[in-house]
Amino acid sequence: MFRNQYDTDVTTWSPAGRLFQVEYAMEAVKQGSAAIGLRSKTHVVLACVNKANSELSSHQKKIFKVDDHIGVAIAGLTADGRVLSRYMRSECINYSFTYESPLPVGRLVVQLADKAQVCTQRSWKRPYGVGLLVAGLDESGAHLYYNCPSGNYFEYQAFAIGSRSQAAKTYLERRFANFADSSRDDLIKDALIAVRETLQGETLKSSICTVAVVGVGEAFHVLDQDTVQQLIDAFEIVGEPEGPAAEPEPEPEPEPDAAAEEGTTADQGAAPDQGVAPMDI
Repeated sequence: MFRNQYDTDVTTWSPAGRLFQVEYAMEAVKQGSAAIGLRSKTHVVLACVNKANSELSSHQKKIFKVDDHIGVAIAGLTADGRVLSRYMRSECINYSFTYESPLPVGRLVVQLADKAQVCTQRSWKRPYGVGLLVAGLDESGAHLYYNCPSGNYFEYQAFAIGSRSQAAKTYLERRFANFADSSRDDLIKDALIAVRETLQGETLKSSICTVAVVGVGEAFHVLDQDTVQQLIDAFEIVGEPEGPAAEPEPEPEPEPDAAAEEGTTADQGAAPDQGVAPMDI
């Protein structure tokens, strides 16, 4: 069994300047089911993978509504995520009662980060083993934050956490330049495709994923399964022609060789090839 004399207490530093208990909590986030967030100028979309431990049980809830303008998606220890979402609801209610206005998203995220940081500096506490993607809309626009068990928080245009999230990040990195001007439906489609990237060949169905939206004129809410399934069917149909389009690629390859031998007909043979290449890309 692996033993480490510096990981018995969250307040004990290793000689390398590391807090192993905090790192273990961050590792728990990586072991959880994937959660994905995307934002545009007007909307934020959260999506997550729901997988039951057994065919006889239901899945655990991974997306929580905090207020009409804020929601969270979690990856990691679900019990910790449930407690933190309840704390966030309480803060929103208290602020709304006191100031009669919605709590700004950035302020709530800072309060949540401060609460997580306390658990890294008290020997009788343990860090929260959950990562949260906080989606919200306030006077300054749409926001997407990631709260880490270490107490750090970051704002993102798009982000993915949880198991096999790297595949989703790769897709989001290729597409994120278009997210700012994307429509609501385009954001949802991109979120579903990113979720599909984390499934490792499994068929994406509405029964194993949850999608939530918040935006201008639209309070935070979770989409029903029928709507999600319709969107899944829509982008899979669009993706079908891409497969046959890749098959004719080997056929035009001999044409440039033959055209090069003819000499005078080379220019005529090159024209159609140049038209085909961008389509393949």
